[in-house]
Amino acid sequence: MPAKHDRPWLDEACGRLIRPYTVSDGRTRPTTALDLLSLVMSTGTVPQTHLGPDHAQALRLCSGPTSVAEIAARLRLPAVVTKVLLSDLVDCGAVTAKAPRFHDDSTDDRSLLEAVLDGLRRQL
Repeated sequence: MPAKHDRPWLDEACGRLIRPYTVSDGRTRPTTALDLLSLVMSTGTVPQTHLGPDHAQALRLCSGPTSVAEIAARLRLPAVVTKVLLSDLVDCGAVTAKAPRFHDDSTDDRSLLEAVLDGLRRQL
């Protein structure tokens, strides 16, 4: 969990102090096509434009490949707002995004589900 000073728009008792769509300046459409399963990762490039605290926090969460859904959960923002923030970071070259790869081979479905279940069990 980030330090309290890293979360200026959150109050422990009240929650978020500003509306989520204020974070994205009211924008609801990201400029980059992102899926909830898209993996986002920092490039190490420092953005040349000023980005808000939510952009900075999202960028910190991208140190390794992280899904859009996980970033949204950690930011406590709706997925569409998170996608707008991340697309801003993609546009300025601070992160890269990779769409999930799906395959049509149904024989691996069970092994995939078992791997996900094993991962979830390790987290608990």
